[in-house]
Amino acid sequence: MTRGRKPPARALAPFASAALRPGAHAEKELLSALLAGRWAPGDGLPPERELAATLGVTRPTLREVLKKLDRDGFVSVRHGLPTRVNDVWTEGGLNVLAGLAEHGEIPKGFVKQLLEVREVLAPAYAREAVRHAPALVAAFLARSEALGSGAAEWTAYDWELHHLLATSSGNPVYTLILNGFRGLFARMAALYFERPAARAASLEFYTALRAAALAGDAGGAERVTRDVMKRSVELWRPLERRLARGGGR
Repeated sequence: MTRGRKPPARALAPFASAALRPGAHAEKELLSALLAGRWAPGDGLPPERELAATLGVTRPTLREVLKKLDRDGFVSVRHGLPTRVNDVWTEGGLNVLAGLAEHGEIPKGFVKQLLEVREVLAPAYAREAVRHAPALVAAFLARSEALGSGAAEWTAYDWELHHLLATSSGNPVYTLILNGFRGLFARMAALYFERPAARAASLEFYTALRAAALAGDAGGAERVTRDVMKRSVELWRPLERRLARGGGR
């Protein structure tokens, strides 16, 4: 859901595609409408019969979709009362990030805030990964020497690295949190890694982290990861200004 002024509402589209199951269609349409601010936090959704007819799905299908949106924090299903639209910024869970990545407009400043969260998480899981699996980490980082200049290649490699660090940390909560960022990471990292400065900063990080892993230096891994996370926030700022001017993809 966008902050500030509510944009013009797009009409919900009825189910008409063989490419999507009815439930997937209803979920896509409702998520897009919720994230676009069609209904304000605290509003009730239209009656179930009306909403199902508008979406062209059965009421049981709609109920299953609403249950999923309730679990993810987008709405609150209330028996005998209209389904309530939640404020996702105070009531949502990690799946809100996936919804934003696939269906929503990224709010101004949100990617910088996401990078600041990574600045807290990444040094911790990098430290623990090097403590628990230094050889595995070092072997993966050796592959960075073969990276070319394509943003997609760097995006995929960087995601795989952070996923490896999180899964090797011994704390599965790091992985669950990181996976919640995946869609947004893919969307924004492709833009980030277009910049030669961003690729250079990351390559420097990969080299330093590999040295720490080879030395079994968990504290050093934490320091170099914190340094590159801070640097990524600085490198993102010009891209944020570009997106604000409408120059992003």
